[in-house]
Amino acid sequence: ERFNPLNTAAVSGLIEAIQSVSTDDTVKAAVLTGRGRAFTVGVDLKELSTGSGMMASDNLGPETPMLQAFTNCPKPIIGAINGFAVTGGFELALACDFLYAAQSARFADTHARVGLLPGWGLSQKLPRLVGINRAREISFSGNYFSAAQAMEWGLVNAVYADNELLEAALEIAHQIASSLPDALYRIKAVMNDGWELALGEGLQMEGARAGSYNSQVDVSVMEERLAQLKKRSRT
Repeated sequence: ERFNPLNTAAVSGLIEAIQSVSTDDTVKAAVLTGRGRAFTVGVDLKELSTGSGMMASDNLGPETPMLQAFTNCPKPIIGAINGFAVTGGFELALACDFLYAAQSARFADTHARVGLLPGWGLSQKLPRLVGINRAREISFSGNYFSAAQAMEWGLVNAVYADNELLEAALEIAHQIASSLPDALYRIKAVMNDGWELALGEGLQMEGARAGSYNSQVDVSVMEERLAQLKKRSRT
């Protein structure tokens, strides 16, 4: 009813859930979505007004427990944005590996309107995804934008009818889960680590990790894997 505000209990539960995903060998990929008409509208202002520590320095920045849970999770996390993703909720969406959105989804960064600074990565991630000028417009104005605009700008990968969103997100999660786990998790890591580096440094890192890993691969099993891929491409 309150659009899934991020209070202390909700964040603690989210951290616990992601840590469970990280350590459960039966889980290869996860989908994060909201219940009701919102993904989340961000930090719970009612709790904040009581002196909650949500805005304390140890709950902001890349070392904050919530962001560390995402960063340390080796499994892909797909964000299924089912409604409002606003301010801290927008930042939470950006912590996912990629996003699908419902047609009714709406995004906004209202930090400037409420008098706060983003502390969970939005000011750095958003410009890298949509371009600096678009990100400035979004954050300076605080205006809402639609799922269709988010897709046009490269923020979300696909938009689905509201009643089809979760099924589509789970379907891609199942497809991802059919990949070889060790290689999948290492590819996620090399992409995420490289995103924070200059291109040349990232290429060097990729080459070093690939050389170390690929030299240990059992080539004899690749023929069967390639046959499976060919069969899949014909279906």
